[in-house]
Amino acid sequence: MSSTHKIRDRITESRILLNRVTAISMLVVVCIFGLVVRLMYLQIVGHEHYALLAKNNRIKTSSIPPTRGIIYDRQGRILAQNLPSYSLEIIPEQAKDIEDTLHRLQVLLDLTDDVLDEFRKQQKRHKRFESVPLLLSLSDEEVARFAVARPFFPGVDIHAILVRYYPYGILTSHVVGYVGRINEKELKELPEAEYSGVFHIGKVGIELSYETQLHGKAGYTEVETNAQGRSINVLNRVEPIAGENLYLTLDMDLQKTAYDSLEGYNGALVAIEIKTGGVLAFASHPSFDPNPFVNGISSKAYKALQDSEDQPMFNRALRGLYPPGSTVKPFVGLAGLEYNIITNDQHIYCPGYFQLPNVRHRFRDWAKWGHGSTNLTSALTESCDVYFYSLALNLGIDRMHDFLQKFGFGEKTGIDLVGEKEGLFPSQKWKRTAKKVGWAAGDTVITGIGQGFTQASPTQLARATATLANRGKVVTPHLVDKMINAFSTSPGPLQSGKLIPLQEKNLNAVIAGMVNVIHGEKGTAKGLAKGLKYQMAGKTGTAQVYTVKQNEHYNKSIDLKLRDHALFISFAPADDPKIAVAVVVENGGHGGTTAAPMAAKVINQYLTGEKPDATGTPQ
Repeated sequence: MSSTHKIRDRITESRILLNRVTAISMLVVVCIFGLVVRLMYLQIVGHEHYALLAKNNRIKTSSIPPTRGIIYDRQGRILAQNLPSYSLEIIPEQAKDIEDTLHRLQVLLDLTDDVLDEFRKQQKRHKRFESVPLLLSLSDEEVARFAVARPFFPGVDIHAILVRYYPYGILTSHVVGYVGRINEKELKELPEAEYSGVFHIGKVGIELSYETQLHGKAGYTEVETNAQGRSINVLNRVEPIAGENLYLTLDMDLQKTAYDSLEGYNGALVAIEIKTGGVLAFASHPSFDPNPFVNGISSKAYKALQDSEDQPMFNRALRGLYPPGSTVKPFVGLAGLEYNIITNDQHIYCPGYFQLPNVRHRFRDWAKWGHGSTNLTSALTESCDVYFYSLALNLGIDRMHDFLQKFGFGEKTGIDLVGEKEGLFPSQKWKRTAKKVGWAAGDTVITGIGQGFTQASPTQLARATATLANRGKVVTPHLVDKMINAFSTSPGPLQSGKLIPLQEKNLNAVIAGMVNVIHGEKGTAKGLAKGLKYQMAGKTGTAQVYTVKQNEHYNKSIDLKLRDHALFISFAPADDPKIAVAVVVENGGHGGTTAAPMAAKVINQYLTGEKPDATGTPQ
């Protein structure tokens, strides 16, 4: 029995052993097959991918930031440039204790808490091994202080950089704009390769609108590194392409005259070269110095600008919207002629007020005694409200809207600046949509003198005036005349070439009335005519800030902020127009006495080369 059992056990053991050998053999075969497949994949299919990874482990690519383009005025004067400076930068990974390092640097260099807070914000946006700027423009004294203490600050070093500077300061802040530190939102949107190592980006003005052209194209270096990541050899270097230099249509002599003329008031002046659309002056008063914004303005200084009642950071020329007042009358008058509602010889009687049929309310004229028998020419000369109340009612709001829209009222001008407001010239459809009520005849009446819902910016008024002076050829204002890089020169924005079909006799009638505003005996700006060697065409405007009740009269002693806005549009010479100007003076009173002389200074300087003297009188 025992021998039989032993034989049976050996047979069982042999079978088990054979099964195990077979299983192991199959497993070995499967593993070998998998290894072969994997090797084939690595060597053939994934070769390019893994070769690239291996190369990236061995080769480090670093971006080389380009030099930002320079901005010039039309005479070649520098408006924005790059000055050599020094930055203090920290590599957090190399600093033993970043907070301790910051505290010691604050004591050493007398840094404000704002500087440290800004660094902490920047630090969150960078990797630990990347250099993060603490100060972007060190003084000579700060450089000397740190140089002595350098061995005690591992991971902290001084780097030579270029810093943006604006030589004309407050004169150009609303047009040239400024650059500032890249914020978190911008960092996510900007192409990483192009902005690696770049700390600034255009924030407003030309600096923002032409960011791509001014920035240029980044270069890069490929450096071979060892296992520890240290550089051992430069394999390749592609030089960056500097940003394009921009030449503006702006004339800084005219810009200074425009800005200085607004002294004592809040307002804006825009001057356009009629044949080209180039903006000659673009002044918003008051203004601010853009230079502190480049490297980070203190919270206290920024709050002071924001809280100021005069709003120096508000671009009135581009974004300020005002009732245009009587400056719309030449366009309403031209609409009446074009639609055959009136003729230039047709007269109406102005008793000093206007009434709708069967309505007691009186729409008053600025001259309470009235203007008597008035035609279009005299209505423009004396700015008769009653004449345009009547004309507006006969035209109807929709025809007025459609006609004035051709001159750019109620739409953006297309100027090459970001943030322009489109203004408003109302219509029946607009009121039903925006106000949820129907249009009234009284709305039409006051729209005829640029009041009510109507709003326009100084830039829109300048464009409309230039288009009228250009006899219906639409003028598109622009600031950049040409862009120059190392390889070519390219022009700025081109004119649309669009022509508003207008009858010659109608244009002549309206322009004659505008000439009489300055050169006629009863002109509302006749004070400008003295000493002029050419004829100027213009139109004064006075826009109400608050409504005077029927039984009340306008009180000139009211609070300054409630006084009427003063406006003036003009072009010259009247027979061969070269320059158009629009001025808005907040709470300035009458357009003929406040706004008109400001425009005259700019026009006279442009046409004759004579700068105003210290009293503002042309020399």
